[in-house]
Amino acid sequence: MNLTLDIGNTRIKWALFDGSRLADQGVTDAPQLAALVHRLTWSRAAVCASGEADLSPLLDTGRPLHRLAADSPLPITLDYATPQTLGPDRIAAACGAWALFPGTDCIIIDAGTCITIDHLDASGTYRGGAILPGIEMKFHALHTFTARLPLLEQIDGSAAPVTGRTTAESILAGVFTATRFAVEGFVQHYRSRCASARVLLTGGDAARLCAAGAPVLQHAEQLPSLVMTGLNSILKELNIQ
Repeated sequence: MNLTLDIGNTRIKWALFDGSRLADQGVTDAPQLAALVHRLTWSRAAVCASGEADLSPLLDTGRPLHRLAADSPLPITLDYATPQTLGPDRIAAACGAWALFPGTDCIIIDAGTCITIDHLDASGTYRGGAILPGIEMKFHALHTFTARLPLLEQIDGSAAPVTGRTTAESILAGVFTATRFAVEGFVQHYRSRCASARVLLTGGDAARLCAAGAPVLQHAEQLPSLVMTGLNSILKELNIQ
């Protein structure tokens, strides 16, 4: 069994794979990681982690562990000017796209703390992309860096207008509708180069982004385990020990 973990800014997503088959998955946090590692049955692990993650619960098991980085052996090629600064979650998502749709242009949208929009071309070359503030980050920024704007919470995006007629509606337009327009613009840009490019959507805020009404997302492939699929493909195909 391969254990894969996506250690993000706010939570830890994990998945167990039996070969290519997703056997189990879930979400935990740093204080619960040690208990999770000892509860699950696995033989080797791959991790993508943001910042200085504590991997000691995994290292203490003595089992093979690979932490994904730009210099890891990859099934794709990175065409990126500063690969050492490229987030491992973006690399893993691109590897997951290649594992699921080899030989296909893919537009990868990961709606998490930040929203990333990346392009993987049909040759398996990662071409880069964009990083946008995520939905919650935008709400908190508007409240924190102004004197009077309220903090809107637990909004699903379905009521976001294009033109707000109250302050709350204007904030919804500035967060959800502006994000929707940005995503649509990037997708249209990449599809102007390759009309058949697949749109892949992952991340904890994927549902809220869809609820905001972006037409380009209505037929997107929704793949909540895309990052873990990429990590597993690296372990399985490249036999990392």
